[in-house]
Amino acid sequence: MTISKELLDELLKGCERPEDLLGDAGLIKELKIKLMERMLGAELTAHLGYEEGKDAPPDQSNRRNGTSSKRLKSQDGEVPIAVPRDRDGSFKPELVKKGQTRIDGMDEKIIGLYAAGLTVRDIRAHLEDVYGLQVSPDLISRVTDAVLNEVREWQLRALERMYPIVIFDALRFKIRDADSRMVKNKAVYVALGVSRDGVREVLGLWIADNEGAKFWLSVMTELKNRGVQDILIAVVDGLKGFPEAITAAFPEATVQTCIVHLVRHSLNFCSWKDRKIVAVDLRRIYSAATADQAAAELDAFEGKWAGKYASIAPAWRRAWAEVIPFFAFDPAIRKIIYTTNAIESLNRVIRKSIKTRGSFPTEEAATKLIYLAIRNFEKGGRNVRE
Repeated sequence: MTISKELLDELLKGCERPEDLLGDAGLIKELKIKLMERMLGAELTAHLGYEEGKDAPPDQSNRRNGTSSKRLKSQDGEVPIAVPRDRDGSFKPELVKKGQTRIDGMDEKIIGLYAAGLTVRDIRAHLEDVYGLQVSPDLISRVTDAVLNEVREWQLRALERMYPIVIFDALRFKIRDADSRMVKNKAVYVALGVSRDGVREVLGLWIADNEGAKFWLSVMTELKNRGVQDILIAVVDGLKGFPEAITAAFPEATVQTCIVHLVRHSLNFCSWKDRKIVAVDLRRIYSAATADQAAAELDAFEGKWAGKYASIAPAWRRAWAEVIPFFAFDPAIRKIIYTTNAIESLNRVIRKSIKTRGSFPTEEAATKLIYLAIRNFEKGGRNVRE
């Protein structure tokens, strides 16, 4: 559709200042109102079957019945419009539906602000400062609650039959318990899969009181119910009983302990002045070319540090069955599985979204925000390097 120069000149008559065009009582806002009212009038004409100002068909009882005023929230602030009515109330406009109070993607704007970590109070203040809109906390909650339906569909969606790599991790957040009404530290479980095409996909999120192998077994069962038949390599953080939970559901899976988690655990035993050199010596273990060379490097490490830090080498030996699997793969694959860096980047996105929150009032509130953070994470590039 092309608007003629003559029509534009006619519309712009009398616009001498920026506010005459863009202000609260300017041409743009007035034009939007008039166009909406004109389109609503056209909808009613199509509904009744006769033009405004003309007589209705003699055998038709339904007629035009004036207008009702309505105030819509938009990026231009509140927009007052006159909505045409019919006598029997059968007219249901499509442009501005009955009960609708927001236009111009205001719902998406509210959800976007919520996803950025703003509280309900922050969102209200932002909408009032930027758009001059006063919205109730209840309205914001209703808009963001609509995300929960999307979460349910996402959490129940069918998954691929096989994932070469799945990385499992848990974060802890303060959430008010529904039964005791006390704020507790709860575990948020996340599973990040890497598909055969090298695409990262968050398979699901789960909230529980504690991170434990028993709950992880229920997660594995759910993944199987959603279509996953096999996981080639499962990367975990060293939780006791976790490998057994995985192999109970996926017997052929190779379980790989996250080397970075193991290194961090080892450095907890060290004084600050020794941490760098201990880290360098530990790198010789996991950067070895083969499992046998890695075992030799572990022996050398123990010979050097057993007198000062006796707990480090035994910790590696206890986890050795889950440390050595990645030596069977070439360096490109090792880069993905020796660390949970892929999921750490997801965790950073989640923590950034919730950094202004002291705690969540409900598990549903936590689920909404974490899901929106995951959605933003997946939009930002999902392919694993190499």
